[in-house]
Amino acid sequence: MDLTLDGDAALVTASSSGLGKASAAALAREGADVVLCSRSADRLEAAAEDVRDGAAGDVHTVPADITDPDDVDAVVEATVDEFGGLDHLVTSAGGVPSGPFLETSEQDWYEAFDLLVMSVVRTLDAAHEHLVAGDGGTVTCITSTSVSEPIEGLVLSNAVRRGVVGLAKTVAREWAPEVRANVVQPGAHETPRIEELVAASVERGEYDSYEAGLAAWSDDIPLDRVGDPGELGDVVAFLASDRASFVNGASVPVDGGRLRG
Repeated sequence: MDLTLDGDAALVTASSSGLGKASAAALAREGADVVLCSRSADRLEAAAEDVRDGAAGDVHTVPADITDPDDVDAVVEATVDEFGGLDHLVTSAGGVPSGPFLETSEQDWYEAFDLLVMSVVRTLDAAHEHLVAGDGGTVTCITSTSVSEPIEGLVLSNAVRRGVVGLAKTVAREWAPEVRANVVQPGAHETPRIEELVAASVERGEYDSYEAGLAAWSDDIPLDRVGDPGELGDVVAFLASDRASFVNGASVPVDGGRLRG
């Protein structure tokens, strides 16, 4: 299926690894010109080399901290300067600390809100004029299935990420018809974060091998496996494309069927 993304300009935040990187790779593979951003310049360049392998569009990098308003403005402007505009924005962010409510400090709440919500607010604000100037801009926000069904021990993700869904659904109405905005809710995917968690559980003696630890993540997934990050990336690319031209304000689970609601 041709997603008709050739020559479009895309920015993917927090894209040096995991689901952000996979989303950037999917867009570039479909012909979009893509800017990756991350705080670590070294990790960013390594990720860009991976994304360029198989890319049909151009791939550039801009080091940026998405919690810094000046950096957010700079990465949006760099994208526009490099590609002559901005058609697609994909927002991603790193994970926040795990833990139950009573072990979470007030500072933890503020930092989680800044990382997960305010980073999206700032990026949308900086990108708006460029998204509406094209032939049909899109916003896709990567969140988590925790916005639909709380995950034990992840109170910050459970509570704070829901703000991104409310924001995206509001923008989907306020910015239409020039811009479509949607959310994806990834479940368990074999990202570096899950790899680290599984490796740590093996070291603690909870599992005999990495394979056994990874399999435990799929216990409640009807498809009986965790996802490949590229599978999430394909959904992001589809939502950015004209093939999804009547999809707006949606919140799409990509979790192998784990969510019951």
